[in-house]
Amino acid sequence: MPSSATHLIRLARWGVTLARRRALVGIEDDPNAPATLRRLVRLARLATLTGKQGTRDYAGAFRAIGPAAIKLGQSLATRPDLVGDEAANNLLSLQDSLPPVPFAEIRAAIESSFAQPIEKLFSEIDSEPVGAASIAQVHRGVTTDGRKVAIKVLRPGIREKFARDIQTYEWAAAHVEAMGGEASRLRPRLTIANFKRWTNSELDLRREAASASELAEQMAGVPGYRIPAVDWDRTNGRVLTVEWIDGIKISRVDELQARGHDLAAISERLVVSFLTQAISAGFFHADMHQGNLFVEDDGTIVAIDFGIMGRIDRRARQWLAEILYGLTTGNYQRVAEIHFEAQYVPSYHSVGEFATALRAVGEPMRGKPVKELSVGQMLDGLFAITRDFDMQTQPHLLLLQKTMVMVEGIATQLNPDINMWDTAAPYVRSWIRDELGPEAALADRLKQDTETLLRLPGLIRRVEEMFPPKGGAPEPPPLPDIPLITDKREGRGWLGYVAAGLVGAGAVWGALAAGLLG
Repeated sequence: MPSSATHLIRLARWGVTLARRRALVGIEDDPNAPATLRRLVRLARLATLTGKQGTRDYAGAFRAIGPAAIKLGQSLATRPDLVGDEAANNLLSLQDSLPPVPFAEIRAAIESSFAQPIEKLFSEIDSEPVGAASIAQVHRGVTTDGRKVAIKVLRPGIREKFARDIQTYEWAAAHVEAMGGEASRLRPRLTIANFKRWTNSELDLRREAASASELAEQMAGVPGYRIPAVDWDRTNGRVLTVEWIDGIKISRVDELQARGHDLAAISERLVVSFLTQAISAGFFHADMHQGNLFVEDDGTIVAIDFGIMGRIDRRARQWLAEILYGLTTGNYQRVAEIHFEAQYVPSYHSVGEFATALRAVGEPMRGKPVKELSVGQMLDGLFAITRDFDMQTQPHLLLLQKTMVMVEGIATQLNPDINMWDTAAPYVRSWIRDELGPEAALADRLKQDTETLLRLPGLIRRVEEMFPPKGGAPEPPPLPDIPLITDKREGRGWLGYVAAGLVGAGAVWGALAAGLLG
């Protein structure tokens, strides 16, 4: 583990970069931020001779720090409660793109990871990448059996770079959270823990391939949405090969119109496909930005890039569906009750008062198109009331919130008049009826009771193993309780003190050695 001095040097360097772009002014002016943290960021700003007035370039600052910071900035764009509305909106523009790695290095990475010449895998690879991001870059190629594919290759050394930076993020988050107050409620350590888990998944391309395969299975019955096939023979931890997609990027609205596509239908299909993933399957593509979605000639939406995936358990999906449905129908009392049942809001608060606060957020939005009021605005409103009701951050919902904002943005671009609530309501209503209705409740009870009965024989066997029947070998006699020299319950003779001293000296030496080596 790096020493504290190493972390402090990194943070000081990053702090200067942030301060020069006035990206720390928001923390300095936030009365809810810990006083110690405000003093530190003020010191960083003064050290760079930067005033408070002027443009705050959050995205530029994270881009200048490096690849891990780019990913962290994109993650923080979903946390206006943590970084503020201005910073979150600015970070939404943070594009994950870097200058490409020379093809000679990419070729060497492919050959070393497969331990064979590249010609045995691909008959052709375009040396110019079609995309270069912070973690990997993608090249177009043709396999030796003639199939067009996209080849994603990790940047050399990127895993080590991310590991170093994330260790410092963890160190910093622990110290900020220890400051207490608002910093403790927002749970920055858990935010970084989730960020680490997401990036570790992105840095193992086999897991991305597995995610694509799993999502393809779950969405197989959904018309108009599909996932490209994975070429497992040409995929490993550092290289991912999937079928090449010939389609139009969903952001190219004019081209889609020129090809005769029904933009309103595509917009609705995108929303329903996201709800299917998040609510029905509990496993969803959490990086649905415009560069990762294509439209084929028949109107089918094709998603790519499955490095970031979200997963929600069934109970949380039930709560989510009821919350969405309650907001669309104006049943704020039920939405409030769900928050208390899920223990999102501490029980010492009033359900009725929380329902009134929710009404203030939801009522202005009902029945209006996205171009007037949005899901993003609703989330901002919900974040605003979390402090009043001591709600802690729910990390398992962060990716969902981020993806909802992304989907809303794309859907609005395709159809400015789409009403996200009206589009979502029939699907959510149907899912609630199927999953929470009396038939579903009866089926769940039968399933649980059957599973309990099937576990009984194993339970009985384990009880018998703990309490074997009498007979066979005689029971051993009770053994005397002999005090050990390290036992603190009894007085020690000189030998006990010598042994304890040796143990203590060894522990101190180990701690010193760990500090020197770190």
